[in-house]
Amino acid sequence: MKQMKRIEEFEDEAGRLVRYRRQDGGAVVAVAAEVAEDARLGADAWVDPGARVLDGASVGSRCWVERGAVVGRRAQLGAGVHVGRDAVVGAGARVGDRATVGARVTIAAGAVVAPDSRVPDDASVHAPRPRGSVPVGISRDLAA
Repeated sequence: MKQMKRIEEFEDEAGRLVRYRRQDGGAVVAVAAEVAEDARLGADAWVDPGARVLDGASVGSRCWVERGAVVGRRAQLGAGVHVGRDAVVGAGARVGDRATVGARVTIAAGAVVAPDSRVPDDASVHAPRPRGSVPVGISRDLAA
């Protein structure tokens, strides 16, 4: 069980008072956020209200996971990553150091975002297809 310190209050961008707890190691997690017991949060990581960090996920130091975002099972966020509002980082996906994931972005399970990349709002990042595979519903002749 992660040890939580005293509750602190901050004002969000809309002027609402939001309650956070500082964890051992310096991560700050909103009282209204969900962080799995076996998820790892780096020093000075910040998890907003309504955000979810699922089983086995790793959030690097100085990361910011905004309101409503989901970091999937075994997903890995490098240091300094910003995950925008309502974005989804799929299971096993990897986001490199200092990358920015925009609002409402979907990063598919197993996909990789390179360090220092910027994924714009409302975009999707897909995992690479294995060589020689064919997307479902497309003839091999048409895919060539």
